[in-house]
Amino acid sequence: MALVLLLVGGGAYWALSSRPDQVPPPTPATGPAGQLDAAQIQRLGIRLEPARAAESVPVGTVPGMVTLPPEARVAVTSPFAGTALRVLVTPGQQVTAGQALAVVRAPETIQFGAELARAEADLAFARNQAARLDTLAREGVIAGVRADEARAALHRTEATSRENRRLLGLAGAGRDGTVTLRAPIAGRVASVTIDPGAPVGTASAAPFVIENDAALALDLQIPERLAAQVRPGMTVAVLPPGSTSPAGSGRILSVSPSLDPQTRAVMARASLGAAAGLIPGKGVSAVISDPAGPARAGVSVPSGAVTRMDDADQVFVHAAGRFAPRKVVVVAESGGRTVLASGLKPGETVAVSGVAELKSLLAGR
Repeated sequence: MALVLLLVGGGAYWALSSRPDQVPPPTPATGPAGQLDAAQIQRLGIRLEPARAAESVPVGTVPGMVTLPPEARVAVTSPFAGTALRVLVTPGQQVTAGQALAVVRAPETIQFGAELARAEADLAFARNQAARLDTLAREGVIAGVRADEARAALHRTEATSRENRRLLGLAGAGRDGTVTLRAPIAGRVASVTIDPGAPVGTASAAPFVIENDAALALDLQIPERLAAQVRPGMTVAVLPPGSTSPAGSGRILSVSPSLDPQTRAVMARASLGAAAGLIPGKGVSAVISDPAGPARAGVSVPSGAVTRMDDADQVFVHAAGRFAPRKVVVVAESGGRTVLASGLKPGETVAVSGVAELKSLLAGR
């Protein structure tokens, strides 16, 4: 009886374990890596397009930072220590050259004003004295040396008067003991660090900073691979973040002769005219071109064709029914198209959509 039960149980186990739906499906045969037929290409949403020949290929695209040239940022300080009576501008306000920024009461200017008044009083006397003694000397009443001494005293008094008047004029000081701080250049008030009643010192932080953003500069990081190709005089087109249309243009002024060991880049500076949307401190991409150099040949493809794989820019080239990744050198992007300096020839077919699917497919193989 036990033998019969054992045989019945074993038969039931064999029947259950042999059901067709429990058998693993056979692995489908696969072709070479990257090989897809027309139906598979359509199902994956892959669109193909030939690469186009591109003329006047730029040297490259590098990161940059919009800055101000040294002469376009000026700190306004007080020549005399004192107390702010009135602050006449606010941060961000546009000002003209010579416009009043603040009025400061400075006791030291009263001393200079008093010295100027004494010098001017002495000046009238010295002139009369010099003229009288000069007449007497010509008539032979006195020795000529006395007339010479009077003229020397007149010159000293005139110099003292001019110097005091110049100092008070440069300081914008009035005879009432106040100094008017004025904008030395036209531009925008970048910072205001004083309030009415606050002390203003000659050694403290500048109460005002004026920036003239009519002319900008551009600090560029030239990667090591482009360092030997970039030189002063080359043109620069600026692309704001997320934009493919240039917002401004300029020209490279200088290129550092040394390589930064940390960034492995060479610093360069370019001039940049005023452009809408560009402000100091903004990060941009800069397309460097060499109009005076030989024409550079290259190709352009839709920007969607270029992807990042293994720390390199690559495209998927379609040939003989297969897709294969290929490394390329990107130098510029504009109008939805990416310009390549090498890695692809005109007429070669690349995938311009479905690139993510191709990456996953080839990674799975």
